[in-house]
Amino acid sequence: MVILKAILIESFKLLMEMAPWLLLGFFFAGVIHIFFPKEKITHHLGRGGFLPVFKAALFGVPLPLCSCGVIPVVTSLRKQGASRGACLSFLISTPTSGVDSILATYSLLGPFFAVYRVIASFITGLFSGLLTNIFEKEPYKQNRNMEENCNICDETNPHTHSVIDKIKAMFSYGFIELVEDTGKWILLGLLVGGIITYFMPEGFIERYLGRGILSMFVMLIVAIPIYVCATGSIPIAAALMLKGLSPGGGFVFLFAGPATNAVTITVIGKYLGRKALTIYLLSIGIASILLGLLLNGIWGDVEISKIVMQGKMLPVSVKLICALIILGLSLYSLRGGFKLRKEGVEAVKLSYKKM
Repeated sequence: MVILKAILIESFKLLMEMAPWLLLGFFFAGVIHIFFPKEKITHHLGRGGFLPVFKAALFGVPLPLCSCGVIPVVTSLRKQGASRGACLSFLISTPTSGVDSILATYSLLGPFFAVYRVIASFITGLFSGLLTNIFEKEPYKQNRNMEENCNICDETNPHTHSVIDKIKAMFSYGFIELVEDTGKWILLGLLVGGIITYFMPEGFIERYLGRGILSMFVMLIVAIPIYVCATGSIPIAAALMLKGLSPGGGFVFLFAGPATNAVTITVIGKYLGRKALTIYLLSIGIASILLGLLLNGIWGDVEISKIVMQGKMLPVSVKLICALIILGLSLYSLRGGFKLRKEGVEAVKLSYKKM
């Protein structure tokens, strides 16, 4: 019980640093969901060449979708005529960043790490997409009969919603639906981070793996097959870095972990082909290592303890309240409390049809 209590305390400390930025990220995610629907993305990515790949990488960076959540979007893009290159670009840039994880990265690892992560996601997505277009040339066929579903009521007929409906939908997606998708992974990441912080002695990784390329390859091998969301990976990486992992090694885990998992690999092989799958894995692996080495070079001799936990400018009371809100929402979602949301959505649809 003493050990369990200590682990939970360490996990809650991590949560307190992340919580304010998570709440802000969930809010912006709701705004993006309403005003930046995936049907618009499909419209812009439905051609071959450089521009759709560029747009896919650019659009993917702020969207709060994990490596599993992005799969249905990518399969939809592909069915609507998007090129393999655009799909692969979107598939890499989206789960490796997201507005919620960007703010959470800032809270634990500082502004430089957050910006570096965004740039890495964009560059790698762009590179993999262009490389796929070179080796996977294909004719373009646009589906002009594509229907756009409303993000509020799911209707396809042209209509409008009041400002109140849009605000409700924003909060419903950001603080209900998105919490359902990511809450359990955030809690799991916090728990793993707490376990690492408690059990792993100081300098363990540095002593046995070093701070060079070997530790990065180990992180890459560990990260590729497992599922971890962009936000849930942050407390794990922060805990590992505090125990001696180099910034480059932490970056490799932060980047490769959210970008890949066994399910995503299987789906890519089926919908985009083996050649695209090979480019996908090589792009992530090579980019992770090279960008990790670059980060170590830029980082220099700055102590990790001076970088991690950058959210201390906020009052403890604010961080505590935000942490309790995140914890409550996540635990409530695990109990299935948000199943009532679906009934609410159906009620909105029914009231719209009666108008």
